[in-house]
Amino acid sequence: MLMTPGPTAVPEPVRDAMSRELINPDVDPRFREIYDRLTERLARAYGVDPSVPAAAGGRDVVALGGEGILGLEAAVASLVEPGTEVLCLANGLYGEGFADFVEAYGGEATLVAAERDEPLPLDALDEALASDESDFDIATAVHCETPTGTLNDVAAALDRIEAADPEILTVVDAVSSLGGVSVPTDRIDVCLGASQKCFSAPPGLATAAVSDRAWAAMEERDPHSLYANFLPFRDVSEGFPYTHLTTEVVALDAALGLLLDEGLDAVRERHETAATRCRERGAELGLEPVPDPERSSPTVTAFEVPGRAEALQKTLREEHDVVLATGLGDGTEDVLRVGHMGHNARVGRVEETMDALADAL
Repeated sequence: MLMTPGPTAVPEPVRDAMSRELINPDVDPRFREIYDRLTERLARAYGVDPSVPAAAGGRDVVALGGEGILGLEAAVASLVEPGTEVLCLANGLYGEGFADFVEAYGGEATLVAAERDEPLPLDALDEALASDESDFDIATAVHCETPTGTLNDVAAALDRIEAADPEILTVVDAVSSLGGVSVPTDRIDVCLGASQKCFSAPPGLATAAVSDRAWAAMEERDPHSLYANFLPFRDVSEGFPYTHLTTEVVALDAALGLLLDEGLDAVRERHETAATRCRERGAELGLEPVPDPERSSPTVTAFEVPGRAEALQKTLREEHDVVLATGLGDGTEDVLRVGHMGHNARVGRVEETMDALADAL
């Protein structure tokens, strides 16, 4: 039983869709119909009106062929050039990683960071925005820091950024929250997602909801990369820039159909219920979540297990056929993560997982 915080278990209807006869995305007009339906469904999952394009104040939704990290790099590659000043707000591995991407593309990154088990450093953000030495073009943040199971108050950060300088473009990694938690997409210029988290489709697609002013900045920047570039997907009426990942597109389309049929409110409530039960069971076992429970994401719980994470992971996999994830980076040996997201956000699956963890402990 795959209970990692991505990739998640893929439900049977999605696997059935993947098993159908392959179509050629370059020559078969049916593929364009599937892709258009996918982006319409994605827009609804993002919480934006698919009938309102970016040019009219909405968001254009795209799906690139590549794992979720492609979206993070493509956002930077599409917007950053030498001299671009970027404020990277962080309290974890992925927030800090934005600064690495910025510097790789010649931008000037200012990292405003807190410890990985602390809230976003909003006071430090205010100070950075008020500094006379900085004139930021872009600000980046992460909604759910999966390695620690932290759900960040992105709305509060957006409030401060908009108040300080409404011209700053915002880029938010919502890969591990989108589909399980409400995301303020309409306030974000580039909101990033992926197929393999709360949507419960296989890894392989990076998604984004893009504002009109972000498109304008990309057009002015004229990115050099073909692959790590959102611009070629702005208008695919004449075809895609490369052979798209047909099976992954069909799979995500089917997965989004399931999610929308259930209803976004019901899906989010299901995530909250599963997360609450996971933490209740953890408390019964004497396990502490990494962040304060009020800051823990409904999509993933990270438990502190100092020095035991890899051994527990091995026991669970070999003796119970339950697969969990350890922490990342410095937390590899000290953190064990339960992914109750997407198809796995169900109390029955959480109970079975925690029964196995109780035995392993």
